[in-house]
Amino acid sequence: FFLAWPCRPIRRLACDEAPPDMRKLYDAHVPLTAVQRAAVALGSAAGSLVRPDRADLVASLGETTGHAALRRIRAQMLRTEEGRAILNYKPRITDATLRGLEDLPACTFGGAYAQFMRKRRFTPGERPQVRFVDDCELAYVAQRYREVHDFWHVVFACPTTLLGELSLKTLEFFQTGLPMCFLAVAGGQFRLDRTQRKILRQHYIPWASRAAKEAQCLLAIHYEKHFQDDLDSLR
Repeated sequence: FFLAWPCRPIRRLACDEAPPDMRKLYDAHVPLTAVQRAAVALGSAAGSLVRPDRADLVASLGETTGHAALRRIRAQMLRTEEGRAILNYKPRITDATLRGLEDLPACTFGGAYAQFMRKRRFTPGERPQVRFVDDCELAYVAQRYREVHDFWHVVFACPTTLLGELSLKTLEFFQTGLPMCFLAVAGGQFRLDRTQRKILRQHYIPWASRAAKEAQCLLAIHYEKHFQDDLDSLR
């Protein structure tokens, strides 16, 4: 009966016909209604607790819950000349960036980063594109955060073990205020054994708090200009 009922075909709105808050702002952008955003956030949060290794779920959670934190990060970046330059020129970390560092000495920041990536068979291009942030500049801030994450592994000597990732995520939360970082640590700690949880709570969380407070805004550092610097000096 319902299949036979005559109806007008649904016509997809053209971009210039869409409501202002539903227009596509950049290539990867996926505009969401408030209900859709809440659904993606809840689904990503639940999925991330079960599968913290799913980078796409973690990314979606960060994008749908981090608007206020991203605005604060942008404000911090605008306070420094280096941060303003990053927002102006919008540098990207790509596979070509990594290839250009292969010949640097391991004692340099760039050489240590290349060694870190090569040893783990990571590539910058594996990072998912930002899709759910409804502001072009904030979308870049979110993408930049995603791309410099491996720099922070090198700078803070955090391994890519679960304990190491949670330690770095704790530091990221204290630095950025992104809810996704807090949720990652709150849920991920239960995948550690009792001894590791104790180490996380008694050692790494206090360390992350101190390091985050002592460091300048980590997203306001133009890391590409420091590739040839001695790693210990940069730290």
